[in-house]
Amino acid sequence: MMKSYEGLSNTFEPNWQGLVDNILRAGTPDRVFHMELFHDREIRDAIAERFELMKGVRPADPHYALKKMIAVNRFCGWDYVVSGLVVAGFEHHRAAVADTADLKRAGGRVYQDEHTGPIMSWEDFERYPWPDADAADAAELEWYCRHVPEEMCIVGGLTGHFAEELTWLMGYETLCYALYDQRDLVQAIAEKLREHYLACVKRLLAFDRVKMIWASDDMGFKTGLMISPNDTRQFILTGHKMLAEMSHAAGRPYLLHACGNLKDIIDDLVDDVKIDAKHSFEDTIEDVRQVKQTYGRRIAMIGGIDVDFLCRSDEQSIRRRVRDTLNVCQAGGGYCLGTGNSVANYIPLDNYLAMVDEGRLYGS
Repeated sequence: MMKSYEGLSNTFEPNWQGLVDNILRAGTPDRVFHMELFHDREIRDAIAERFELMKGVRPADPHYALKKMIAVNRFCGWDYVVSGLVVAGFEHHRAAVADTADLKRAGGRVYQDEHTGPIMSWEDFERYPWPDADAADAAELEWYCRHVPEEMCIVGGLTGHFAEELTWLMGYETLCYALYDQRDLVQAIAEKLREHYLACVKRLLAFDRVKMIWASDDMGFKTGLMISPNDTRQFILTGHKMLAEMSHAAGRPYLLHACGNLKDIIDDLVDDVKIDAKHSFEDTIEDVRQVKQTYGRRIAMIGGIDVDFLCRSDEQSIRRRVRDTLNVCQAGGGYCLGTGNSVANYIPLDNYLAMVDEGRLYGS
């Protein structure tokens, strides 16, 4: 028996301007807008294969993967593709383990070393091969500018990894000690990161088809921030404020993906950094339906259908959750339907598609 969502691609017309207006809370939109940071490649490939989205396109086509991105995004109700600069040079200490998902990642799952990093001293800092943003590869972005349908746009990302790079470059344990013993080193790394990401976003904003900037920077865990609120403000939020100011000066919204419990800095993000939207919601931290009544009155919210819930629930439970979320969050604009984090390869594909389909059906 054919699932109801197997025909959903026939009912969707992208409208990037409507998406931007919704992010800016210009009023209740005439349909549900869907937004995700990304699909894991395994999910994207499975959707393309199941629904024959690449029929007639040769796998040997040098732009096969980019064409697949456009096709899958459009099928799933996205009004955009996310693209950015390909930056070479950031070195980290990481380890890979076997993937246990049904749609396995070929190279396994990669985890960050929390104890060590490539910059643990001033000597490491001086010899570290900092990447050159001006030399970053923009070929993918340039191709999208020429080939993304006019009714879709490009979202500039994934950039602004200030908190993440601090922990990756030093190792989280080293960073915690350095905040007491070597704050000048932490400051020097933070300044290098600001310089780098400002240069990256400047290049992104030069492309007219880039209509929003989407920074990605996990800052916390289940109960709090990775480092103190004051240190977060000094070493991390300063950079995001600079990027937001640059984006706003160019007339583009500034979106932030940030995992973790951000209650101690949410007012800073809204009132000082001036983000236009927040992404990443986890039920064990905050339910997006409750956020609609708090800081969700001041900025847009993206996602919020909890990933763990999507993994464990049946189709009807997912559809009820989507409808209830939209009943609470859709009015007045400023909400985009999506997962609480990203479309990970361990989310059952049918569960994800049920969420997408229920959003498409809402209000019809």
